[in-house]
Amino acid sequence: MSEAPVPHAGEAHADGSAGRLNWLRAGVLGANDGIVSVAAIVVGVAGATSEIGPIVTAGVAGLVGGAISMALGEYVSVSSQADSQKSLIAKEARELREMPDEELAELTEIYRKRGLSQETAAAVARELTAHDALSAHLAAELNIDADDLASPWQAAGASALAFTVGALLPFLSIVLVPEPARVPVTFAVVLLALVLTGALSAWIGGAGIWRATLRVVVGGALALAATFAIGTLLGTSGVV
Repeated sequence: MSEAPVPHAGEAHADGSAGRLNWLRAGVLGANDGIVSVAAIVVGVAGATSEIGPIVTAGVAGLVGGAISMALGEYVSVSSQADSQKSLIAKEARELREMPDEELAELTEIYRKRGLSQETAAAVARELTAHDALSAHLAAELNIDADDLASPWQAAGASALAFTVGALLPFLSIVLVPEPARVPVTFAVVLLALVLTGALSAWIGGAGIWRATLRVVVGGALALAATFAIGTLLGTSGVV
């Protein structure tokens, strides 16, 4: 007996694994944002001063502000998507009530265009309509599952949590390490974390790991170098 094919990470599946992968991808990207943005803030401040107080203040402000911003952005985005989907569901339900024959013909045509014969398409459409007309039309026409709409609050919480977890890495690194090694250790921790998030993100998306990871690491390194240089320049010039 031949073995069942192993699905790739980025493929969609009826068992919901694609949805879980999408959530995981969003979590990885949120953590990556937390790592880079907070690391850039604390490293920039560390370039301007060796005092721990301003570094902690800037790091906490960046972590809290970033987490709230990420949560708010995700909440607004998912809310808009959910509102749009609910409107489409209501419209489809109304059309099924008011013109069921036209909707059945539309569903039949959808399956005919997907390769079924006219007779088979009509039979499939009739059986699906008899079982659950609304779900059948939502899935075939709009690719919507009325029982699996995204929750704005869940999305916001997940986004804020992912950002916070990522942000804690550079924050704790620069706060807990003594001053002489503070910035180099933070650089190393951040770049290592970016290697992990870049590789995981590439695996989830089915992309080449090395190229995707290199992009993330180079981008993060440039951000850290730029903010550290600016902080150092402002610190030596007496601005801060």
